[in-house]
Formats: sequence, C-alpha cells, structure tokens
Amino acid sequence: MKLSIRIDWSEQDIFNHVNNVAFAKYMQASRVNLMEALGIMETYAREKIGFMVAASNIIYKKPLNYPGKIEVETKVHEIKNTSFIIKHQIFNEANELCAEGEDVIVYFDFNRNQKLMLTSSLTEKLDFYKM
Repeated sequence: MKLSIRIDWSEQDIFNHVNNVAFAKYMQASRVNLMEALGIMETYAREKIGFMVAASNIIYKKPLNYPGKIEVETKVHEIKNTSFIIKHQIFNEANELCAEGEDVIVYFDFNRNQKLMLTSSLTEKLDFYKM
C-alpha cells in the first residue's frame, strides 16, 4: 500500500531537514491508512475493537527536505496469533530510500482491555497486503 505525503515547512528542524519526529508521523499516517483499508477503524467505531501499537522502530537512511513530497510504502511482514508486523519504506521524490520502519500491531478489545486473536477474515485481508 502506498501513501503520498507533502512535506510541510513546519516539519523542518534547526538543521533545515525534516525532523525525526515527522518520520514517525509519516509512518503513523500510512499505518492508519492500512487500518482503514483493513476495516479495523470501522470495527473500532462500531465495537471498540481495534489495534494498539506495541512497538515501533525507524532506521534513518537519508535526510528529507522541504519543499518536497514523499511516498510511504507499507506492507504486512508477518502475521501472528494476536498481532502482526508491518514494515514501512519512505522514499523521496527521487525515489531514494530515506527511512525504513517497523510496527508491531496488536489486535485489541478496548472494552475488555485485552488482546484478541486475529479473526480469519482479518487474516485474509492481512495476507492481501503481505510482502
């Protein structure tokens, strides 16, 4: 799944490149985009069953600068019983890899405050976005 994002002027830091916090924001935008495509955001609105980020990691490869656009490519890497791992790649306008990230996502029941087994339906959808 790919998401195009415009770099905002406010995302720069004192060194005139995009601050590391913005990279996490880009990954979040792509993660939420994937959750919407999977139907998890709708399930949360209806049943309070959704996702929780258990871990997140970013490796920075190359700086980003304003003005510019980026593309975040997000794929499912691994599917487990109650969680799955997604990987992100952030590319600049020259299609250069600028960062790689990974999120561990837990399927979560916010009513009971506990993790849930992934449903077969959700697992099928996750397979569609698998690397």
